[in-house]
Amino acid sequence: MSKDKENSFEKNLQKLELIVEKLESGEIGLEESVKLYEEGMKIKKICDNKLKDIEMQIKKIMIEDNKVTKEDF
Repeated sequence: MSKDKENSFEKNLQKLELIVEKLESGEIGLEESVKLYEEGMKIKKICDNKLKDIEMQIKKIMIEDNKVTKEDF
């Protein structure tokens, strides 16, 4: 599997959902909860950055096509 596919937004979102499920289950210990929380925060940052990149790409496309003026989302 390519690195892009492994680190896709969708794949990371799935990882986050699994982490949330585990944390909400209450079936894991405190130490494991902290580790999962830290991992979740790292994945969240990756997702946030990816969304910002995509937003900039969309704004650039909209400006280049001169169909819509630049708008903030």
